[in-house]
Amino acid sequence: MAKKEQQKNNNLPQLPRFNIFWIYGLIALFIVGWSLLGQKNDKPVEGDWAMVEQLVEQGDVKQIRVVNREQAEVFLVADAEQKYRESEDERLRRLPATGAQILFTIGSVDAFREDMKAVEAVTGERVPIVYVNEKNDWLNIMGSILPWVLIIGVWIFIMRSMSRGGAGGGAGIMNVGKARAQVFDKDNKKRVTFKDVAGLEEAKVEIMEIVDFLKHAEKYRELGAKIPKGALLVGPPGTGKTLLAKAVAGEANVPFLSISGSDFVEMFVGVGASRVRDLFEQAKQKAPCIVFIDEIDAIGRARGKNAGFSGNDERENTLNQLLTEMDGFQTNAGVIVLAATNRADILDKALMRAGRFDRQIEVGLPDIKEREEIFEVHLRPLKLDPQLDRSFLARQTPGFSGADIANVCNEAALIAARHGKKQIAKEDFLAAIDRIIGGLERKNKIVTDAEKRKIAYHEAGHATVSWLLKHASPLIKVTIIPRGKALGAAWYLPEERQITTREQLMDEMAATLGGRVSEQLTFGEISTGALNDLERVTKQAYAMVAYYGMSDKVGNLSFYDSTGQSDMAFTKPYSNQTAEQIDREARALIDCAYAMAEQVLTEHSDGLKQVAELLLEREVIFTEDVERILGARPKGTAEAEKSPEEVAETPVEVIAPESAAIE
Repeated sequence: MAKKEQQKNNNLPQLPRFNIFWIYGLIALFIVGWSLLGQKNDKPVEGDWAMVEQLVEQGDVKQIRVVNREQAEVFLVADAEQKYRESEDERLRRLPATGAQILFTIGSVDAFREDMKAVEAVTGERVPIVYVNEKNDWLNIMGSILPWVLIIGVWIFIMRSMSRGGAGGGAGIMNVGKARAQVFDKDNKKRVTFKDVAGLEEAKVEIMEIVDFLKHAEKYRELGAKIPKGALLVGPPGTGKTLLAKAVAGEANVPFLSISGSDFVEMFVGVGASRVRDLFEQAKQKAPCIVFIDEIDAIGRARGKNAGFSGNDERENTLNQLLTEMDGFQTNAGVIVLAATNRADILDKALMRAGRFDRQIEVGLPDIKEREEIFEVHLRPLKLDPQLDRSFLARQTPGFSGADIANVCNEAALIAARHGKKQIAKEDFLAAIDRIIGGLERKNKIVTDAEKRKIAYHEAGHATVSWLLKHASPLIKVTIIPRGKALGAAWYLPEERQITTREQLMDEMAATLGGRVSEQLTFGEISTGALNDLERVTKQAYAMVAYYGMSDKVGNLSFYDSTGQSDMAFTKPYSNQTAEQIDREARALIDCAYAMAEQVLTEHSDGLKQVAELLLEREVIFTEDVERILGARPKGTAEAEKSPEEVAETPVEVIAPESAAIE
């Protein structure tokens, strides 16, 4: 019976909850209704001096009342309304029975007096005139009250906005120190598990230990082991650090508190430290649980090295409170802190020590197998061509993060829909990859024939040198169709390697300079189109000399600082003589690479010309076109030594577009 009554009550229409604004609405409706209906309907007729003059001459004016020296109200004798009921003047037919019957505006009081005297002199009638000044008390009251109403209203709005920003749903300024963490409870149906995270196999293995600690904490406590205090996820943007942290909480089936590092920083002094305390208080109440701080470098920057040299140490106070909470006198049993950053080199050393972040987990860019798994996840909701090869897409996207792959899938779907297709095909994904890397094709960009010819020979120089040098990355595709800011773009096929030799770097530099060399040999002049090439070559040469120790004269020295502390230094870690020597060695490396490219293009000038002319004709050429003109790749390259199966597993890397005319 009780259940039936409850169901019956649930079926009844729910009355809306009372709101104070209802009263304000009723008052506003009353005021509007009174202004429209509550006033008298007998309104004076709008007239002019000619009408009044006629009425005065006929002796029908009883009194004239001048209000505020601007308007005149005319009162007629008792029988005037009935007299003019059937008048030819439409206005006189609408005269009200009582009150002022006619209302007109006077130019000035003096002119009005002169006109009245003239009429009275002619007719002999004398009309009483009364002058009054009327004040609108309501306007005066509103003028004095309205500013205060606006001030109070703005103050209430600000307070309500600040209370919405506080935690716990309570209103009031006192909640500004509450941590605004998003809570994902263990009973949440939309839990993220490792099944939802493609790739990141090595990171999963390392982080599974934390999951096992949370699931089976007793077996570790029996042996006297302590649960790790925290883990730091480090990796490039878009690699899935936040998703991996959510998966840890989902696998361990524990509450998950997520907050960004920037949420601790406010305009109020002491708010950051207060929010850190409140965050850990919430975590202790839900223990065992996971606290995830995204972009921790916002508050974890090394103390004393904050950019800008500001005297405000609010960030340092927040960091000090975080250090105390993570490993202070108070114990946070069952609370594991996960944090993510892509700038681990600038974090404070005290934050990185064991006992706070016990382990640092590298979440790097996915390899070819992991990219294929990520594609499988993002391709599930899409309508695909049955012939689409997932492994081909993975080979086409080396260096792409998980976020980049998701963008490729979405962009391919947009391109397919734009062309009215029912399924997403291979060419849609290739077009999406080209657009994401190089930008949208600009076929309508105005390029003269002379410029187009230089662009073609520039890109042909890159293609020829990269194809004929042993260690350079061979060409996959080259185009002279403007794309983004560049007038030409080239795609290459590098091998995925962990270390690079001096010979490989020199061949890559020569291939990069191939465009400038081709312009010089073909036209006898150079252009600004090699700006991007020269920038890349210069950085590479200085890195070889100053970082990798690949110079005989400078020696086996490296001035690279992996800690990032040299960013704030005002002095170089070497003398002026060493700096001059580094400059000379970098220039020598670039000259050597230039000579290599010049030798290749001189020996194969006919092939260079054929490639350039084919580019001018078709605007886009591929590997098979270059191979038909220049022949097979030289023996001894890493690709030539591979079997066909191994070559199929080699990913295709798209290099940033070669700028043909940036300026």
